[in-house]
Amino acid sequence: MRALDVEYMWDLVPVLLGYVPLTLFMALIGMFFALILASLMAVERVFRVPVLDIFVRLFISFFRGTPLLVQLFLFYYGLPQVLAFLTTINGVTATIMGLTLHFSAYMAESIRAAILGVDRSQWEASQAVGMTQTQMMGHIILPQATRVAAPTLVNYFIDMIKGTSLAFTLGVTELMGATQKEAAGSFLYFEAFLVVAAIYWIMVEALSFAQRHLETYLNKAYAR
Repeated sequence: MRALDVEYMWDLVPVLLGYVPLTLFMALIGMFFALILASLMAVERVFRVPVLDIFVRLFISFFRGTPLLVQLFLFYYGLPQVLAFLTTINGVTATIMGLTLHFSAYMAESIRAAILGVDRSQWEASQAVGMTQTQMMGHIILPQATRVAAPTLVNYFIDMIKGTSLAFTLGVTELMGATQKEAAGSFLYFEAFLVVAAIYWIMVEALSFAQRHLETYLNKAYAR
């Protein structure tokens, strides 16, 4: 059994770290749009708008029921054959689209559950003072639901960061894609993938640390 090439691993760290910004960029943009889409779908699922509810439920069912990799291939390889204007789409854009739609389906259900978890008296009090549904959701219900949903949403963001590793299948040289190329060039696959695993691990642990502090901060007002 050969020994680990530690020197190679140390030299590889700064190379791979140079691709972390692209990984985080895709995850952050995907999270931003996923939050918006998920919030809209969650509110719709609460009020169940006729006809629209059918499409929202179908959307959630499809994107929760099919693998992210299949969805990425569908956006990058499949849709351009059907919609000509998508022929110019690049791997980064396709990845962001896939992450947005895939995770918004999961997040919508989490946000919906958080909204329904708000005490019914809050809904009744809002209606009693003459608030419209828009005012009630924006000023009373959603702020309280955010406290409940926030830890789960951070977990989805963590999953989204890990999901960006599939972007290399679309030809995107992000963190995982760069590792694949470095490993293929050196044939030191174990060392290369050990380094990238450590980088992902550190990023996830940093977010988990931030998540714990966020929970503590959001729960301060409810502490007795």
